[in-house]
Amino acid sequence: MQMHQPRFTTLMSLLLAGLVLSGCASTSTEPVPEPAPLEQPAPVEPAPEPEPVEPVQSDFDSAGNAIDEDGRPLSRTFYFGYDQAVLAPSDLSALELHAQILRRNADRNIVIEGHGDERGTREYNLALGERRAESVRSFMLSAGVSSGQIETVSYGEEQPADPGHNEAAWERNRRAVLNYR
Repeated sequence: MQMHQPRFTTLMSLLLAGLVLSGCASTSTEPVPEPAPLEQPAPVEPAPEPEPVEPVQSDFDSAGNAIDEDGRPLSRTFYFGYDQAVLAPSDLSALELHAQILRRNADRNIVIEGHGDERGTREYNLALGERRAESVRSFMLSAGVSSGQIETVSYGEEQPADPGHNEAAWERNRRAVLNYR
């Protein structure tokens, strides 16, 4: 065992010397160069002013009635032929605009009033007014309006738009009217 001890001691001495030498810092007398001055960043350009955003046009006037993109009130009254509850093709584009407005404004509701003229019995005119209101409601539903936004009511002959007793007055009384809530 004694033979291996001088080797071990020599090996340990070399290892210890290596550690001491590697741990010593350099003691150079040369001056350390000063760090280069930091470059100043280029001046920051102010952010360009954002382009003015077009205000979102409301779909309603100050009275709460639906308006078109030019600010004109949309027709809310739709007329029917004698003893009919069929929408006129000329009314479909205005009804589609109302449907678009209701889809964009899910918090708004409409009441569709159905009306008739004075001819016929009270019961018949109430039923006809209901069919007219339902005709408009069906169109709105098919155009994507939520059923929860639509209510219908029939007034029959009880609330004439024109109190006259002639064909011109009767034509104005055969109608469905949209009222926004």
